[in-house]
Amino acid sequence: MKQFNKAAKLDHVTYEVRGPVVAEAARMTAQGINVLKLNIGNPAPFGFHAPEELVEEMQRVLQKGEGYSESKGVLASREAIVDYCKLKGIPNVTVDDVYTGNGASELISMAMTGLLDKGDEILIPAPDYPLWTASATLAGGVVQHYRCDEANHWYPDLNDIESKINERTKGLVIINPNNPTGVLYPKEVLEGIADIARRHGLILFADEIYDRLVYDGKTHISLASICPDLFCVTFNGLSKSHRIAGFRVGWMCLSGDKSYAKGYIDGLNMLSSMRLCANVPAQLLIPAALKMAHEVDTLLQPGGRLYEQREVVVNALNRIDGVSAVRPEGAFYIFPKIDTKKFNITNDTQFVLDFLHEQHVLMIAGSGFNWPEPDHFRVVYLPDVDTLTSSMDKLETFLKTYRQK
Repeated sequence: MKQFNKAAKLDHVTYEVRGPVVAEAARMTAQGINVLKLNIGNPAPFGFHAPEELVEEMQRVLQKGEGYSESKGVLASREAIVDYCKLKGIPNVTVDDVYTGNGASELISMAMTGLLDKGDEILIPAPDYPLWTASATLAGGVVQHYRCDEANHWYPDLNDIESKINERTKGLVIINPNNPTGVLYPKEVLEGIADIARRHGLILFADEIYDRLVYDGKTHISLASICPDLFCVTFNGLSKSHRIAGFRVGWMCLSGDKSYAKGYIDGLNMLSSMRLCANVPAQLLIPAALKMAHEVDTLLQPGGRLYEQREVVVNALNRIDGVSAVRPEGAFYIFPKIDTKKFNITNDTQFVLDFLHEQHVLMIAGSGFNWPEPDHFRVVYLPDVDTLTSSMDKLETFLKTYRQK
């Protein structure tokens, strides 16, 4: 019988939760070794718990969530999302344009499956949240990674984007605030991206899951809000901002000019109905949660946990000889650069594996985010200040003698 191996389609795609370093950390943990996991944006293990009123709301609505909802989601929840879109200036969104999902990740996969036929191309940033690349590849698409420029505060290189567009290009993905760099894009960068999409007739995909996790008094601008004439698909959710990652609740909304995307929208509707619906009890939390949109603000201000942890990690990294890091403005990630000549690094996966073995701290290599050179790694700064300080001290100690063989 002929064997079918869908995973083989992803052989050239590195995904952060799949790979030798994460597998080795799991093996070490099973042996009783205490591994500090700075590899995944999961707030709960580090003491960031869901707001008590959301936990109480989940208990209250649990019985209401026993049956299926409409495939796009509970009406009251989609109405709350429409109201949130209005607050963000996202134009022309009705309840019919909102799809709830088991986290935004499910909807990213749905969006790519509906968009891409074999050989179709899509522009995705490097570095990226690797699910975008994996989903596009699995759908049969060809990913063109456009470069984000570290020397220019990790902003997308607009010239590089333009140079990689051809007749097969169907869409352009923006992650803002960015994972893994933590950088927030200003209006002029977003306008430049919108101009490119406008000239080439591209669909815009805006991953804005961290839009409520922004530091230093800055304001997140939704990409869709500055280009009402363009068709834009915006992704968001509650996993990060409301610390309920395990509840699995996210959404995507369609905005702008939908007149030229009817076939694509029909496909999304079909894919949405095929999986019946998203987690209903979690959907029922959306109205209450979006009334608490600023609940996380105290964590992001001086004295707040996330703010202070960011300060500790960025300062500690920049003090290490041979390491430098751009200060993040959103989310809880930082993407430091390491001097490959100084440490003779030719394989970034081997570097983080060696660090894991010696110091029992798990990080992800930059290549896991489709970064082309072996000179970056991502740190998640969710642990408390003392734990982060200790982990950065371990990195400094490790690098004092490290030379890759």
